[in-house]
Amino acid sequence: MEKICFVIMGYGKKTDPTLGKTYDLDATYHRIIKPAVVKAGYTCIRGDEILESGIIDKCMYALLIRADLVIADITTFNPNALYELGIRHAAKPYSTIVMKEKDGNIPFDINHNKTFTYAHMGEDIGASEAERCITHLSSLILGIDKARETDSPLFINIRGVEPYSLPEDEYVQIIKDLASKEKSIFALVEKAKIEMSSGNFAEASKVWKKLSEKVDTDTYFIQQWALCTYKDKALNRKVALSDALSIINKLEPENRNTTDPETLGITGAIYKRLWEIDREVTEYLDRAIEYYKRGFTINQDYYTGENYALCLDLKSVIASDDDERIYLKVEAKKTRKEIFQIIEKLQEDEDFEIRSDLKWIYASLANCHLAFDNFHHFENFKTLFENCNPNEWELESFNESVQLINQMKSK
Repeated sequence: MEKICFVIMGYGKKTDPTLGKTYDLDATYHRIIKPAVVKAGYTCIRGDEILESGIIDKCMYALLIRADLVIADITTFNPNALYELGIRHAAKPYSTIVMKEKDGNIPFDINHNKTFTYAHMGEDIGASEAERCITHLSSLILGIDKARETDSPLFINIRGVEPYSLPEDEYVQIIKDLASKEKSIFALVEKAKIEMSSGNFAEASKVWKKLSEKVDTDTYFIQQWALCTYKDKALNRKVALSDALSIINKLEPENRNTTDPETLGITGAIYKRLWEIDREVTEYLDRAIEYYKRGFTINQDYYTGENYALCLDLKSVIASDDDERIYLKVEAKKTRKEIFQIIEKLQEDEDFEIRSDLKWIYASLANCHLAFDNFHHFENFKTLFENCNPNEWELESFNESVQLINQMKSK
């Protein structure tokens, strides 16, 4: 039987609670971990690939006990990954690799001999970094396989502990069950993404809902479910936004302890759109400003910053108090200047031109320059955005922002 590597980690986009930075963990898996594992001669299985009703617990525990290798990415302190790492350390003395993004902290003392670090740009892994990591991680795997050195803190400190065992026939049957299984969380995620890229938000919403019901604690699935719901044109616009708000409220965005910028950004977007269809209710715009501001303050990302600045400008048009109008305009101008600085820092990375979110960076730069009446730069970045071949809904979203800025400037 082929050697099995079981990967325990979060999936989708997760936010580090101490850094406020969001990472696409799927990029880590598909650009670093899986290629390195396959290169080292192992069959690679990730937790979401066995996550199906009736089989998850049995498979997970069996693989944690018996897998020839376990790789645990603890980036963003995913509680399931930490729990499963503890089980592995208690069950097997060797062949466990702990890895994390270089900027993240380790929340407790663990053995650091096999800790592997990597650099993540947030949305993606740079090409040169991915190549470096694949080479080094595959080499580390081969070295561990050959040495069989104890890496579990439990077995290092308590020598008399006996490893757990699982009958060979039972383990073989579990592996066969996995091999014959056609559906997986990953497959559903890919289906949802395909539907989104095609602009079929009604179908994408159904898939994200199904995923959210399968894994009811996963924030990423709930976020995407809310996003696709408010973009679903098959529904009445106000009904869609109301439904989306009910979905995103599952993540308690109103709670001051909620720091996930994606959750805050989606909530802000819902309230901004509610205000667009009912401009008499200024509380909608006030709430959009509040959520975008929190997201920008926490994460300092260009997306929430751009929308925060836009909402400030929109509020300045309808504000009755002169001092408030001045403050709103000054704050919007200050925020856009900060966005330029944030993106300038991103451009210092050698892999900037291959970022997966490059089109949105260009879109944000275009909108910020339009707000400053820098029409030449606006046209330049608008062209760069369009050259990234955005989907129809992405182009529509960009044009909506441009329209709002032009409306605001005409008043």
